[in-house]
Amino acid sequence: MTERCGRVLAVCVVHAELEVRGRVGRTAIDKRPVPHRVPVRALGLDGDHVCDTEHHGGRHQAVYAYAEEDAHRWSTELARDLPPGWFGENLRISGLPVSDAVLGERWSVGDTLLEVSAPRVPCATFQQWSGEQQWVRRFTLRSDTGAYFRVLTEGTIGVGDEVRVVHVPAHGITVRDLFTGADPDLLDTLLLSEPTVSEDVRMQVERHRRRHANAQRASAPADDTKNTVTDLKGAEA
Repeated sequence: MTERCGRVLAVCVVHAELEVRGRVGRTAIDKRPVPHRVPVRALGLDGDHVCDTEHHGGRHQAVYAYAEEDAHRWSTELARDLPPGWFGENLRISGLPVSDAVLGERWSVGDTLLEVSAPRVPCATFQQWSGEQQWVRRFTLRSDTGAYFRVLTEGTIGVGDEVRVVHVPAHGITVRDLFTGADPDLLDTLLLSEPTVSEDVRMQVERHRRRHANAQRASAPADDTKNTVTDLKGAEA
């Protein structure tokens, strides 16, 4: 495998908690860059935390990274500056297609080892934070979600650290593939071949399966239903 490399442009942690509408109440989405090296633990970066622990955080969402290239495309489209931390990310990365990282892919960053675990799923809090019309829908359609990581080796990360992709699973199924769920066969392959899949990812796969099943039922011609009923009656006769 030809080694792929990127660079850490910023390391971001919580700047301040904010009040948001809805049952969550408070959010820690407001993250800002810090100039010093930051210790990285199994549950995330020192100085960082989540408020909505039901839907965010934990071992499988310990670190969130977003690509500078994706942020730049959004910045151009929205005609506004989107500085590091705006997406709620801990790491702003250049030189690697973060949303197209393979699930289970391992990154050596500083003296840490991170493993790609899941896509970021946009929520109402992200919508409020953005201040943009239909932001969740637009973010979903673009599918430049960034990636969550679990921490395999604790250490520190700082601005300018090289990011080296040191392992890529053979199944090749990416963060974007999981997020869009466009190919049900890929999702089945993921569950069979990737041992690191979390329970949250399994639930996401199940939601995609239900969506595909509902779409197939909705598109089934009425005549096919009638023919099926006729065939069944003939078989019973």
